[in-house]
Amino acid sequence: MTSDLHELLRRVDTPTVCNAIEVVQGRRGFDAFTRGTMQCSDPGHRIVGYAVTAQIAAKAPPSEAPEIIRARRMAYYRAMHDAPAPSVAVIEDLDFPDCIGAFWGEVNTTIHQGFGLSGALTNGVMRDLDDLPQGFPVVAGSIGPSHGFVHVRSIARPVTVFGLRIAPGDLIHADRHGAVVIPPDVISGLQAGIDKLVATEKLILEPARAPDFDFAVFERAWMAFEKART
Repeated sequence: MTSDLHELLRRVDTPTVCNAIEVVQGRRGFDAFTRGTMQCSDPGHRIVGYAVTAQIAAKAPPSEAPEIIRARRMAYYRAMHDAPAPSVAVIEDLDFPDCIGAFWGEVNTTIHQGFGLSGALTNGVMRDLDDLPQGFPVVAGSIGPSHGFVHVRSIARPVTVFGLRIAPGDLIHADRHGAVVIPPDVISGLQAGIDKLVATEKLILEPARAPDFDFAVFERAWMAFEKART
């Protein structure tokens, strides 16, 4: 991912990226995206980066020895700290769909932002919405008040978040609509794909916003739009 593409991806929303992937692939049917409605702590920002994955649980106290839990937690933080930028924390809560413990609150978001990560994606819980740092979006499964018995269960394994399987190192784009995994084979063409998508949508959007828009204008514009779209 070039710096120009990174900046572009930070400006466009996830539906645009989802559609642009199909433009690059030349067909419909791309399905590496989350299912269902997610919550976003900062709707005005997008998350772009390579996945650093982990699994947590919170409903029940950990069954392992405290020193093992502590060592794994520190290994987790080391993995997040050492991740090459831009990176995204992608956390699967194993209690899903009955998640009760917020891993993402004021403390963890501030730590991860300090480590240089661009945001977090989880099927779990977030809290402290009034105290989260600016510029570190969390896209989560729910909002709740408690941390429960939250503890790290695994690091650097493939995870599943709202039906989307994510492997360590996958390129993620996420916002208030959910998340997608950008396939490696479309990255080189994605900037051109986004440009083509935007130009295609203008064929219908500009006439629809004009004061003389009527059915005849719509019909001509729609024919041009249909011809150009994927």
